[in-house]
Order: sequence, then C-alpha cells, then structure tokens
Amino acid sequence: MFKAHRREFLDRMQDGDIALFQGAGLATRNHDVEFPFRQQSSFWYLSGCHEFDAAMMLAKGINGVEEETIFVLPRDPARETWVGRRMGPEGAIEKLGFDTAFNNDEFHEQVEAALAKAKRVWCQLGFNDELDSFLLSSIQGLRAKARLGLAPPEQILDAGTIVHEMRVFKSPAELDLMRKAAAISSEAHALAMAQCRPGMHEYEIEALLHYTFRRHGCNDSGWAYPSIVAGGDNANILHYNTNHMALNDGDMLLIDAGGEYQCYAADITRTFPVNGKFSPAQRDIYEVVLAAQLKAIDVVRAGNEFHQGHDVSLATLSDGLIQLGVLKCSLDEAIETKAHLQWTIHNTSHYIGLDVHDCGVSKSDGVSRKLEPGMVLTVEPGLYFPADDDSVPEGLRGIGIRIEDDIHVTGGDPENLTAATPKTVADVEEACRAERVAPPTLDTAEVR
Repeated sequence: MFKAHRREFLDRMQDGDIALFQGAGLATRNHDVEFPFRQQSSFWYLSGCHEFDAAMMLAKGINGVEEETIFVLPRDPARETWVGRRMGPEGAIEKLGFDTAFNNDEFHEQVEAALAKAKRVWCQLGFNDELDSFLLSSIQGLRAKARLGLAPPEQILDAGTIVHEMRVFKSPAELDLMRKAAAISSEAHALAMAQCRPGMHEYEIEALLHYTFRRHGCNDSGWAYPSIVAGGDNANILHYNTNHMALNDGDMLLIDAGGEYQCYAADITRTFPVNGKFSPAQRDIYEVVLAAQLKAIDVVRAGNEFHQGHDVSLATLSDGLIQLGVLKCSLDEAIETKAHLQWTIHNTSHYIGLDVHDCGVSKSDGVSRKLEPGMVLTVEPGLYFPADDDSVPEGLRGIGIRIEDDIHVTGGDPENLTAATPKTVADVEEACRAERVAPPTLDTAEVR
C-alpha cells in the first residue's frame, strides 16, 4: 500500500524533481517522559514507517539519486535496550520496500547533493522548522556557488497539493483498515450503552471505550481523538472531554468517540438515555436529528455536492425545530434567515481517514466539490439546547443530541462503515438493556 502511494506521488512529479518529507519527532510530556508517539499522517501514508525522527526523499529523473530514499534512526543496541528495537537502514529497505536507506544523521548530506542537481523541490514548508531552515539555507548556499556552475532549484512547490489530494481517495486496502476501525469503535459504543447506569461517571464510560479500542488492536493510545463522553447539559459543549461528571437518571449521554487502527480513524457519535429509556422530549428531539442524518446520508453519492448533505440536514432540522415549538416561523423563512443556527451550530460533514478531520478540499472558489467514489466523510447533524436557554420550551433544555456515522462514497448506494452501531430509538434502547461482558471491577476476585 505505501509503495503504491509513493509510486503515485512520483508519477505526478517531473524529471528533475525531488520531494522532501519529515516524520514526527517525540514530544515531551514532563521531565523525561514523552507523549505516546504517533507518526505524522502524510509521512505514514507514503512510508509506513512507525519510527520517530525519520525523513524521506523522493527523486525523479536525477542521475545518481535513487527514486525512494528513507532516513531512519541508526541501530544502537544500548539505546534499544531502554526504549525498544529500531529497524536501522537495512531493516527499512527490507520492511518498507525503499530503494535505499541511510541513518537519519546523513539526511542533510544526501539532500544537499540532490539539491545541486534538482530543478524543483516539493516540500510542505511551515510544518517542520528544522527542515524549512535547512532547505532554505541549502538553497542560499547553492546560489553563492553560481560561479562554480552550481545552481539552486528553480521552484519550491507545496507537496501537500499532491499528497493531500491523494489522501482524499481511499484505496481498497485503506478502506479495509477503516472498516476495521469502524467495527472496533461500534463494539465500544455498544458496550458503553450496555454498561451505562445512573450514578456512574463519564470517565468510567470513557475507560470502557478505550479498553475496547486497545483490546482489539487500535494503536498508540487507542483513540483517534480524545473521547467526548458528555452527560446531560455537557452535551451542549461540542468538544467537551473533561469527562469527570456523574451521570444522572433522566439525562442523556452523548458519546463522540472512535478508535484508530493502523493510523486510520473512525468517528462515531451516539446519544442515548443514561437509564436506557427515552423520555418523550428526548425521543422527539432524537427523531428529528435521526431523520436529518438519514436524509443527509442518502445524498452522499457520486456526482452530488459535498455540502448537499448539510443543506438537506439543515432543512430537516429547521422543520423539526418548528415542530418542537422552538421556531415560530415558516420553513422557508427559517432557512432564508438561518434562524436555526443557534441550535444547529456546526457543519454536517468532514473528510475522515488518517486524520479524524482529514485533509482535502471540499469547496473551491465558493463552489462545493462533487463527490467521487473512494471519498469517506462523516454525516453528523445535531441539535443543542443548553440548560440556560430560556428561548426554548422548558422540557427541551439541557439536552444535546448528535448522531454521526462514517460514509464511503461508492458508485452506487452510500456505504455506512459504522452501521453496526445501534441508532434507531428501538435499537438504542435494546442495546442499553443488553448484557455485554465488561472488564472486571475492582471488587472482583480476579483483581484483588
């Protein structure tokens, strides 16, 4: 898969081009403890290299410069005893399929030699200060040697214009990884529904989610983004992840959480009653949001516009706000004046892939992009009624509901990668009643 991605990038280059990519480094958490390492997404997409402080150079049609070169940490048995085994250059060639490999301390020397022969350079300036400084100083050095017959590259081009567009379209292998991430995440949400009870805390549900992610092989921390586990009025904070409050009988619980499998993300949101049974008001709001989501999913089809689902969703939500007694106007007026914005707040879709909010252009020159097979995007309408919002009927206050799935654009009907996650009112209530095995509690014999 990674070799094919490099091949496609090279196919889009011209003779005389080189492309430079820098992987992620370690980030200090405190003192001598680092945050769990996660590779930079585009570097992973092209290399499949899981080690930190790696770099890569692609070259096309340059005499004496291999097409694919990777630079990795040198083998160091003493250091590896402390922090884990390294591939080394030989291992990188064998495991990652590169033409050649060097220790990462040879990156500057090899790139400087290639720059002297290159006509153009592809690089994502602004992502790595060290790489930016090295590249610009090297080009300045070549300019100073013009009388010796050396010349710097004529252009620096943004590598993101190629690799980000490539990442918009998922290959069959990538889709399989996303299906795996989706299946694991669906299992986590179902377990949360089954185990949730009044009196538990948000962090207990968060722990169940993360346990399930890691148990089924999700990498690093397990999650694709910090999990949102928002009980009651906390659901009206869109990116709430404090996750420390008690869960109260009669409240709803919004969970926005997804696992990351081999760096590919899932992104699922479900909202369900803490006690397992929707109240009439909760059901009314939920049915509005669900209707909006189903209609928006149905237009995620090749040839339709990226933002078409958002327009369909807002029309349905606006009509629902009228039926709920929140808006006192006609549907046409609500849409024209955007009277719904106070309670709808966010867009309905974003790309998803190696990043939960994945790269890719959805609009150009003000025009929404046409959907094409291979794209994957979320569909996630929501309605939010904060507890202190006295402009809405009292029975709606303190309720926030969002429903989100990951949708693959095919040549026909949309493929819902996360369809296994309970979603209808009946299925959610059944999932809340289900008996599902959870990890041992602290008072069981197994952990005493």
